[in-house]
Amino acid sequence: MSQARPSGEHSSGSPRTVRDVVFVDGVRTPFGKAGDKGIYAGTRADDLMVKCIRELLRRNPTLPPARIDEVAVAATTQTGDQGLTLGRTAALLAGLPRTVPGFAIDRMCAGAMTAVTTTASGIGFGAYDVVIAGGVEHMGNHPMGSGADPNPRFMAERLVDPAALNMGNTAENLHDRFPEITKQRADAYAVASQDKLAAAYAREQIQPDLVPVAALKPGQGWTLNTVDEPPRPGTTLADLAALRTPFRAHGRVTAGNAAGLNDGATAAVLASSEAAAELGLPVKMRLVSYAYAGVEPEVMGVGPVPATEKALKNAGLSIEDIGLFEINEAFAVQVLSFLDHFGISDDDPRVNRYGGAIAVGHPLASSGVRLMNQLARQFEEDPSVRYGITTMCIGLGMGATVIWENPHHARYSGAAASEVHNANAAATTEGAAV
Repeated sequence: MSQARPSGEHSSGSPRTVRDVVFVDGVRTPFGKAGDKGIYAGTRADDLMVKCIRELLRRNPTLPPARIDEVAVAATTQTGDQGLTLGRTAALLAGLPRTVPGFAIDRMCAGAMTAVTTTASGIGFGAYDVVIAGGVEHMGNHPMGSGADPNPRFMAERLVDPAALNMGNTAENLHDRFPEITKQRADAYAVASQDKLAAAYAREQIQPDLVPVAALKPGQGWTLNTVDEPPRPGTTLADLAALRTPFRAHGRVTAGNAAGLNDGATAAVLASSEAAAELGLPVKMRLVSYAYAGVEPEVMGVGPVPATEKALKNAGLSIEDIGLFEINEAFAVQVLSFLDHFGISDDDPRVNRYGGAIAVGHPLASSGVRLMNQLARQFEEDPSVRYGITTMCIGLGMGATVIWENPHHARYSGAAASEVHNANAAATTEGAAV
């Protein structure tokens, strides 16, 4: 968290302080395309989550499973193989001790991000030492909104615009609000996202955090999936210009400048800095601050703007202090509205260096930890950057932002840089030996 400070007293009379929370490690499955032809057709959502939890334990052998205090797993559609208190069932299926509790959480696209910040707050307060937090979405098994029953008052009393219940329409509304964000700009941003992801794959910057997943498809046998399915490397502006605009005649939002419908899971280990040091766990990032904000549901894509302003204020930072941005690309227009608000150019090298959801996919509740994984790896590659953010828009009119500090930076304000270096080196050695 940002700073240790008094926050009441224990019964003994000693002051309570907020503890530093660190991001230890994160992994994800390769993302697949939703539907019968996708790589995870026939695969259960909870099994994808189990793969991530087991991989975290394999990669961090100094972490005793019994030391995990909580498992928080997010899903947007909590039914079927994404229901039944997913955090607890995934923990049991992954072989964690039965003493490890778990729970499910839902904040639509920011589910995994909320799982992280909720459990991180518990660590800061002292209720937990080590947690696993993540998210899963199998949109092939559970299309967004499947089985939902919106209260008729939303429409009858005009509490929200009808467009708010369709994410593509909210993106078109955002284009209306910011006419300077043209379809051409959105398409150019989308092409750049595809190009950056392809370059990151070529440099093997994506693969280290992927968990191989074997999937069985009728008539095809088993396939070991080791890379993301959605990317379309080599996409051109001409390709995107030819796509139809399904949400509005002569509109600006297409399948090419928006994230697709996807399946996938993510998970991360978070700990107090003291627990990380005790257990010899790596420290990849330190949590500085986080914030959630509400906006008009019909333009939900603008949500990251007030959330980021709030998180920056909480941390005592300005946008100029942020050296890396991981912005979830639900739609190109949503990212561009954020960049325009803060005076950042469309091709700023600090933004989504590995590409984003337009290329790699967006399995709703899982995406928050993907952003964190990518930011953590960029921190390691670039010690000159001290602060970075992960931010995303959220359905029904919200935004979420988390600010992180780079432990490799010379002015890192968490545990002593030498301690972090030693812990990271020890953890790397242990992992290599497994």
